[in-house]
Amino acid sequence: MHTGFFGSLVSIVANWNDARVTRNALSRLSDRELDDIGLCRGDIEEMSRR
Repeated sequence: MHTGFFGSLVSIVANWNDARVTRNALSRLSDRELDDIGLCRGDIEEMSRR
């Protein structure tokens, strides 16, 4: 288990990467596919932060 500053840094980078992957995956969907899951293009940034 990581502790201290290094652990925090690893966590921050991992969270950033997860958000990036989510944002990229949602961005590749068509408007219809986004609508099917209850989202619109404007929701992508917010969803990638969750």
